Amino acid sequence: MANGTIAVSEKSFYEEGTTKKSTGIWSWLFSTDHKRIGLMYLIAITIFFFTAAWIGVFMRLELMEPGKTIMEAQTYNTLFTLHGVIMIFLFIIPGIPAVFGNFFLPLQLGAKDVAFPRLNLLSFWIYLVGAVLVLVSLFVKGGPIDTGWTFYIPYSVRTGTNVSLAIFAAFVLGFSSILTGLNFVTTVHRMRAPGMSYFKMPLFVWSTYATAWIQILATPVIGITILLVILERYFGVGIFDPALGGDPILFQHMFWIYSHPAVYIMILPAMGVVSEIIPTFARRTIFGYKAIAMSSLAIAFIGSLVWAHHMFTSGMSQTAVIIFSFLTFFVALPSAIKVFNWVATMYKGSIDPKPPFLWVMSFIFLFTIGGLTGLVLGALVTDIHLHDTYFVVAHFHYVMFGGTGTIFFAGLYYWFPKMTGKMYNMKLASFNAALFFVAFNTLYFPKFILGYMGMPRRYYDYLPEF
Repeated sequence: MANGTIAVSEKSFYEEGTTKKSTGIWSWLFSTDHKRIGLMYLIAITIFFFTAAWIGVFMRLELMEPGKTIMEAQTYNTLFTLHGVIMIFLFIIPGIPAVFGNFFLPLQLGAKDVAFPRLNLLSFWIYLVGAVLVLVSLFVKGGPIDTGWTFYIPYSVRTGTNVSLAIFAAFVLGFSSILTGLNFVTTVHRMRAPGMSYFKMPLFVWSTYATAWIQILATPVIGITILLVILERYFGVGIFDPALGGDPILFQHMFWIYSHPAVYIMILPAMGVVSEIIPTFARRTIFGYKAIAMSSLAIAFIGSLVWAHHMFTSGMSQTAVIIFSFLTFFVALPSAIKVFNWVATMYKGSIDPKPPFLWVMSFIFLFTIGGLTGLVLGALVTDIHLHDTYFVVAHFHYVMFGGTGTIFFAGLYYWFPKMTGKMYNMKLASFNAALFFVAFNTLYFPKFILGYMGMPRRYYDYLPEF
């Protein structure tokens, strides 16, 4: 009788807000089921991805030839900012943890749901509120933000565009990220199936766990920074603006203390997905399980200490430059460990090159280029020449989209049958993977060359010499 009572109470708890209280779309919007929340994240994130991608298309059309093509400089700056804000805060950062983490982390741990189902639903609502605030900021007084997604001071406190509402949207989105991280950490610690020790957890769980700690510890820093910018705009406090006695370099430190660990919020879950896909299609157990698991934690820890390599040209001391340059090279080691173990897993494996595996092969190639070019930017002598050029743009996209974006699609293909109960067209999916690989390199690799030649990034038009 006791067991029966428990079963009934659990069933009613997990169905609360779905079939019993509402039907139709409301049964989804008020569902506490982790799978439904993951699917709702997937729908929202896909919409924002295509929105930002089309903005990127318009930016490329403007730069098809020198001079004005289809828009004015102010419009270009606005689209440039929106492309970055939407892609970073609404797609890449939440993408894999919010979709695949929500859907599969409890399943892989043998749990009925995440530790706090209602908090999980709240984090989704907060995500939607942040997205709505981004859209509202386009139409209120002052017009769309034009600062770039980094919101650099002093411009972001002096521009007449509506900076405060747009960056407050990023502040709200940060709360969603923190709540998701808290939920995942608690779920891993408290909801594992009986007998599942830490070193029996799937590697996707390990990577999501490491990511969750970054979300919890690093995200409040950007939240505080954003609030200080808003205070400065409204009350002239003088924290960052040099005209008011502030220090713009302080803003850069505070921004990158979050934003560089955020790179690993983006890439670590992707690495976990890779560690799931390769053994499946190589038909071998993963090589070096413990090394991959520990390297996830090492990347999360060391990656939180390298933020100032974005600031080598800001006038920091030579001692600081040497330390941060060393840490930048050092953080490449755990990433290299992962790549080595992935390749070793494939060695002498019976490889079945299905679409998810093809996407992973693209990832390894693209992410390796992104990582190696990151070392070029992590060395002071080359960074001085390449800083704020299209070389940085190319490196950033090879890491972010060649890394995280590629594996987002790999994960969709890999888990699509599990999530939907249906199978896609294999030939069309393989063609899609090949087309993406060719198109991505065609678009972004020439930017390495442009940057080396000195073409600056974030410019509306080409310099006369180009």
